[in-house]
Amino acid sequence: MKYTTLSGQLLKEMLINGAYELENNKEYINSLNVFPVPDGDTGTNMSATIMSAAEEIKAADDTIESVANAASMGSLMGARGNSGVILSQLLRGIAKKLKESDEIDTDVFAEALNEGVATAYRAVMKPTEGTILTVARESAEESMLYAQEIEDFEDFLVKVHEKAEETLSRTPDMLPALKQAGVVDAGGKGLCLIYLGMIKRLQGKILSKDEGTSIKQEVKVDKTSVISNEIEFGYCTEFFIKTKNQNPDDFKNEILNFGDSLVVVGTEELIKVHIHTNRPGDVINKAMKLGELSKIKIDNMREQHESIISNESEENFHEKNSVSLDKVVIETEKEYAMVAVAAGDGIVNILKDLGVDFVIEGGQTMNPSTHDILDAINSVNSNNVFVFPNNKNIIMAAEQAREISDKNVIVIPTKSVPESITSIISFNPELSLEENISEMNEVIGSVKTGQITYAVRDTVFNDVEVKEGNYIGISAGNLINSGESLKETAKNLVDSMVDEDSEIITIFYGNNTSEEEAFEVEGYIQEKCPSAEVSVNYGGQPIYYYILSVE
Repeated sequence: MKYTTLSGQLLKEMLINGAYELENNKEYINSLNVFPVPDGDTGTNMSATIMSAAEEIKAADDTIESVANAASMGSLMGARGNSGVILSQLLRGIAKKLKESDEIDTDVFAEALNEGVATAYRAVMKPTEGTILTVARESAEESMLYAQEIEDFEDFLVKVHEKAEETLSRTPDMLPALKQAGVVDAGGKGLCLIYLGMIKRLQGKILSKDEGTSIKQEVKVDKTSVISNEIEFGYCTEFFIKTKNQNPDDFKNEILNFGDSLVVVGTEELIKVHIHTNRPGDVINKAMKLGELSKIKIDNMREQHESIISNESEENFHEKNSVSLDKVVIETEKEYAMVAVAAGDGIVNILKDLGVDFVIEGGQTMNPSTHDILDAINSVNSNNVFVFPNNKNIIMAAEQAREISDKNVIVIPTKSVPESITSIISFNPELSLEENISEMNEVIGSVKTGQITYAVRDTVFNDVEVKEGNYIGISAGNLINSGESLKETAKNLVDSMVDEDSEIITIFYGNNTSEEEAFEVEGYIQEKCPSAEVSVNYGGQPIYYYILSVE
């Protein structure tokens, strides 16, 4: 069947089909990771992002405007990792253009693709060519030419998809790291799959999610650091308002005095509301005057709190209460609060001891979404919140959370736990906020981080030959060495990082490494650098046998 225009219903089905095509192939996208490490997560992040959009789209009315708004809001709040954030910005720009139209032809769709590219490029501080941005841009630019000649949407999107694949095939020539690894850009391939899924719908193929491949990316929270003795507002209330021409800030002002931890974000057509209140009915009644409500969720936080302090088992606690990131608040308001992302119970405890108020347990393979980070920000009782992403793939999601938060959020762009520890230690309550921000950002550069994990495939990278199953050492984003012995790989990594100027060296050993092995590495470092202060800490982190910090 030929389609020269898209209705809201067809647009909805095409976007959902695109989401399923990516979801069902996310492990293939993960396999395109440049480094041969077991934490390739581009496919997982992109899939989580667009599946979040798909869930909102399913609940939307069958109008172009509603579908576009749902795609924009769902992807914004569900965005995980850099690839997910970029994808959410592409969808945001596309939605902005589409919702202006009562009817979508190929000309309008081409304009929307280019608006998406413009929005995504504005969101990235230093765009890198050879990534999803390039694939999106070149296919969008060509789509303007295709639209002049092609009216049928299937033929049009086939051409767009072909151009996207052609650009994707050239990404290794644009990024040497891709060529060395022998892969194409994972994010770009994800975008191609979304196009492919949309085409399949136009061809009459309705996709569904493959069994056993659904995303289950649980972000854990260290609850003991956020328990209060008394909870002033007992009901965590969340919902969406489907409305028309309503300003989210106006509604926010209406319910400002109904409770705390208030978040009202969205567009003039779709508003997300979160509030801790003792009067959820009053909040909902006011919201109903603006439009239709969906995804209403009310949790009794007092019951949840009592469950925690009565030492219920973790399993029973989750089963009874399904506590999410924003269900418990800190009692005493603070001038400054800190939120960090980390993996491993040892590292979580270290961060807590340093004064971090809220730990989102995540990192590699488990990137928290924009919504997760926003909830964490709103769960600390301070208007000034420092966020430490501790992973280069989480920084953009943290920045996106900052933009939509009504608090003063300061994202310290830490790419590792050692960077955040040094930055947190440098915080001085006697200094002004501006002075602390400057100092905390500056000290990041004084830390070198090394990591040891294992290879998931054969490759040659940075002239280092790697065999599947080998231990590999990584530092400063580079593959340093590879070997069959964990001890020797650790020693070689130390040799590349430690020099006569090294003063403080810290070893964090993971959940698959023994304390005895860690102290052997410490002994080697002490012999190599006798004047340095060397310490061993249990990190408990998955995937990485060691994380090394050198200052």
